[in-house]
Amino acid sequence: MNPILILMSSVVFTLGATAATAPAAAPVKTLANLATAWQGESNAKLRYELFAAKAESEGEKHAARLFRAASKAEEIHAAKHAKVIKALGGTTPELVREEAAVGTTKENLEASIKGETYEQQKMYPAFIATATEEGATKAVKTFDRALQVEGDHAMLYTTALRLIGTGADSGFAVCPDCGLTIEGEAYEDCEICEEEAAKFINF
Repeated sequence: MNPILILMSSVVFTLGATAATAPAAAPVKTLANLATAWQGESNAKLRYELFAAKAESEGEKHAARLFRAASKAEEIHAAKHAKVIKALGGTTPELVREEAAVGTTKENLEASIKGETYEQQKMYPAFIATATEEGATKAVKTFDRALQVEGDHAMLYTTALRLIGTGADSGFAVCPDCGLTIEGEAYEDCEICEEEAAKFINF
């Protein structure tokens, strides 16, 4: 056998093994986006708690329950984002608390619709695109789940806005795994992550 060919084969094999074991580059942009999303969801949780208290004081029980349910959902999203940050080798940043402007329940619902719509239509789609480019599949998953839930929140807030002054007092349920928020009780497993209906948190 030709010794030159043996040497060449050995080199090719060694290079292939090195490429296969080389560590993947850190998804820098995605880690920054995860930090931004974590900050946003964490502040939304706190803001919705204040909105819930305001709605309760105005006798808007339906809106109060919805804000509390949404606050829990945002807490779940923040926790999921933090978990992925760690999985990708990053560190969860210190929370920078945003000043929450608490208005009337009507104003709070309108502001919430605007915020949730922005996340669903612009922020999360952009974050998903970047995570896909960087091959950060875990980030794609947590961003996509949050996107789906934020869209539902926007619709629920729109309905709550129409119910102001009617005395409505519907309950809500939140999936403990992905934050899916539904009106009433959960009778079927989560349509997003398939979590058991019995595990949903009621508000």
